Amino acid sequence: MNGGAAELAEVTALAAGHPAPDCDILLCPPATLIHRMAQIAAGSAIAVGGQDCHAAVSGAHTGDISAPMLTDAGASYVILGHSERRQDHAETDAVVRAKTEAALAEGLIAVVCIGETLTERELGQTLDVLATQLDGSVPEGIDGATLVIAYEPVWAIGSGLTPTLAEIAEVHDFLRARLTDRFGPDIADGIRLLYGGSVKPSNAADIFAVSNVDGALVGGASLKASDFGAIVTALSA
Repeated sequence: MNGGAAELAEVTALAAGHPAPDCDILLCPPATLIHRMAQIAAGSAIAVGGQDCHAAVSGAHTGDISAPMLTDAGASYVILGHSERRQDHAETDAVVRAKTEAALAEGLIAVVCIGETLTERELGQTLDVLATQLDGSVPEGIDGATLVIAYEPVWAIGSGLTPTLAEIAEVHDFLRARLTDRFGPDIADGIRLLYGGSVKPSNAADIFAVSNVDGALVGGASLKASDFGAIVTALSA
């Protein structure tokens, strides 16, 4: 819930600084900015997505936005199951799964988020929690090219704290193996695994060098083209 029309200038700056990056760039603004951002990003290397969608195509759901509405506004991706949605709106794995099915049916690329709390990590429950969320949030019959998994340790978001590189590797290797067991290597190898949790220019290169980390889900550092651009450069290197 950040940004207004004035911040759209950052999109122009980001596009100008990275006309042909060796990675995918995605911006997911508030719904009020999707259409305008998509117009600015048209013809550039930047894709635009939504931050959430409803499981229904339409109906009496005041305040919600559907997957078809996102594509109509110019979005090609959508973030689903972000920890703040799970916490603030009590979204369950079943709810996230239904939303993911709706997004994929509309042709959107779904970025499904999973992650553990500090208490769960301290109790040694990280992998069990992630397995439950992954199994419950990802539907059957997926295509690796249209599903992205974002691991976001809830305790690291906006805190300035990050897991060690070894802890990130343990989680990402575990997620790849679990997806492979469920969907087979042909599909699982095509699913991009993003790390999200206090990613910034100073630590991005080290994180991207970790096994099975294919990119980042970036929060605060995505609000300025200079900061986000440095992360893009690190991933493109």
